[in-house]
Amino acid sequence: MLIDKDTVVTLTYTLTTLSGELLEEASPENPAIYLHGGYDGIFPKVEAALQGQATGMVLDLVLEPGDAFGEYDADLVRVEPAHMFPEDVSVGMQLEGSSEDEQFRLIYTVTDIADGKVVVDGNHPLAGQSLRLHCHVQDVRAASSEEVAHGHVHGPHGHQH
Repeated sequence: MLIDKDTVVTLTYTLTTLSGELLEEASPENPAIYLHGGYDGIFPKVEAALQGQATGMVLDLVLEPGDAFGEYDADLVRVEPAHMFPEDVSVGMQLEGSSEDEQFRLIYTVTDIADGKVVVDGNHPLAGQSLRLHCHVQDVRAASSEEVAHGHVHGPHGHQH
């Protein structure tokens, strides 16, 4: 079966920096499984490259920032008074908050604490980076009508979120 709209694709992959630093991987024991065809389960550039391919296909693709986690946006870095945070706030902690214009909910990462101020960054940690994705198509199957209706893959025993 070929990868096409409304197929379920099982992949193993490694995601690395261009210099080869491993960032993430999906192994045969714990593969990535997504619903193909514009359901936002995978980066659009990767989905386009997989379109029409079959089980066994190997893909090696460079993802520029716009193809992956976006360009780094300095406007998403905020400096806030420490009293606005929990007492146990620490560098690396992630907190949910809203954008400056209150239009978006974001996950902010605490990047610095000093002089009664906390610096938080709403950029994805990989924003602004070019990445290399190496993947192998393990399986392709037709999606169930329930999976298509829900817009995502269900587990082996039915509906799971």
